[in-house]
Amino acid sequence: MKHLILALCLISVSAFSQETQDYSKNVATIDSTLETLYAVISGDKGEDRNWELFKQLFHEDAKLIPTGKTKDGTHAATFMTPDGYIERAGPWLVENGFHEVEINRKTQTFGNITQVFSTYESFRSKNDTEPFMRGINSIQLLNDGERWWIINIYWQQETEDNPIPEVYLKN
Repeated sequence: MKHLILALCLISVSAFSQETQDYSKNVATIDSTLETLYAVISGDKGEDRNWELFKQLFHEDAKLIPTGKTKDGTHAATFMTPDGYIERAGPWLVENGFHEVEINRKTQTFGNITQVFSTYESFRSKNDTEPFMRGINSIQLLNDGERWWIINIYWQQETEDNPIPEVYLKN
């Protein structure tokens, strides 16, 4: 009986510690927040992502907003919550492999708000040398006095008729 009680206590402590994971170091600075963002969505084919950590980066009202041309040639934006992004993109990321790497950053801060233009390259595997896609993430962040929160990520992929301007490429 003592062993059963001890086992149940250990299971309870283990479950509690998983629920109260401390992600404060991941959101302490703009750098740590963006490094975590890129790291958490990246992984080789078949590699699970840490979606709990992903969700911890975002304010409760945050949006992820991809934009681009529709089939009829108009420009449109799709608005998703972090959970919506996980549902929509999560399986594809794992099935195909996806590594997004920041290659340049332009940051503007006023008070507790920050706007970042983060240029990225995307690869299927960490061993790939040529990206299959590039683009710019426009990331808005808020510092609430204790940590950084991602408020929005609004992005567009580079296309042949819309190349990334030199000012946003590697320095």
